[in-house]
Amino acid sequence: MQAILEAIQAGASGDDLANLPIPESYRAAFVKRDEQNMWEGVASEDKDPRKSLHVGEVATPELAPDEVYVAVMASAINFNTVWTSIFEPVSTFGFLDRLGKESVWGARHALPYHVVGSDAAGVVVRTGSAVRNWKAGDKVTIHCNHVDDQDPSAHDDSMLASNQRIWGFETNFGSLADLTVVKANQLMPKPKHLTWEEAASNALCNSTSYRMIVSPHAGDLKQGQAVLVWGATGGIGGYAVQYVLNGGGTPVGVVSSDKRRRLLNEMGVEHVIDRREAGYQFWKDEHTQDEKEWRRLGKDIRSLIGRDVDTVFEHPGRQTFGASVFAAARGGKIVTCAATSGYMIEYDNRHLWMKLKSIVSSHFANYKEAWAANQLIAEGKIQPLLSRTYALEETGAAALAVHKNEIEGKAGVLCLAPEKGLGIDDPEFREKVGEDKITLFQRFDQSEI
Repeated sequence: MQAILEAIQAGASGDDLANLPIPESYRAAFVKRDEQNMWEGVASEDKDPRKSLHVGEVATPELAPDEVYVAVMASAINFNTVWTSIFEPVSTFGFLDRLGKESVWGARHALPYHVVGSDAAGVVVRTGSAVRNWKAGDKVTIHCNHVDDQDPSAHDDSMLASNQRIWGFETNFGSLADLTVVKANQLMPKPKHLTWEEAASNALCNSTSYRMIVSPHAGDLKQGQAVLVWGATGGIGGYAVQYVLNGGGTPVGVVSSDKRRRLLNEMGVEHVIDRREAGYQFWKDEHTQDEKEWRRLGKDIRSLIGRDVDTVFEHPGRQTFGASVFAAARGGKIVTCAATSGYMIEYDNRHLWMKLKSIVSSHFANYKEAWAANQLIAEGKIQPLLSRTYALEETGAAALAVHKNEIEGKAGVLCLAPEKGLGIDDPEFREKVGEDKITLFQRFDQSEI
């Protein structure tokens, strides 16, 4: 991998890169199959990814005809890496075993270890025999929708495919490594004005938010609509408020500190609710919600924008879902993509059916949506949310920081890239977009806001 890195840094041609040997092994972050029961009896909040995420050499898999090898310059941490590391809600080795039964190529994934990670920016170094649109030397970002186009269910909206998976979570050979193997239809052009780590931090969360807010498959935002965004400075919330603003809508961001309120104001979000200051208690106890608190939230929203929100961008799950259903306007939507506070959801169905509201599920994005979201990054219309960057050896510490909600936006991880700040190919456009806009979350993390 060192020879590949040196060639990339020297600006080697695609042909030169394609002629370099692919190593028999590479450095990667992974969990072990024989440790998947290590957390039995330990509470979720006490599970430490530093103990389960290992960094070491793994064998390089054979390349399928529709795949490419990518030298990973940088990656990022998502909650799915945290889930894999703490083996919740299930061990991901079950995903790998099911994939292993599908085909000869699928069998490569069912291994004693799972290389994790679902975001990357890097350089194509080899292509399979069936790859048409990409070549060695191409600088790329990678989206995580792993889908088999031989299944008819994949050909309207590939997120509905019966065998749709998330690369690096439900497949092996993920991005937190010096090398990765992905299908060619996961590749997108790297935004030329961003560093490797900035470019690597976007695809999963940015694409997820694009589908939830913009795509007709989910949010289908119209100009003038108002959107309540929970966790509005988080990994998906920070993209969501940008899409609402770009689409002519009005975001109402929910955060948990005055500092986060200031960060949203810097992003152009005028209407912000500090839930910690408001002291909402949506649950009286483990089994009973408090409708008076829902009504207080609705009143607070109306005091800011003069009306109810058309859409709720919902991902906390159990803790907030009842309030989200109540807060949406008559005929409004609750668009949900996760349940970080619990999967068993409760809400008062009268507020849904009597006011003709709808709950819309959303999960990542199809290739067209991911490509459109990446293009908006490349055009400088959506900014990265990278706040902090770790070395690959620190993957466990990075995952722990995300697990403990200690990071706003995204945590980046340097893989082959030897230091931060590399990979900018269009400094003039970067200056046009604005360094302060691009690095807003990094400056926030360094307490400059």
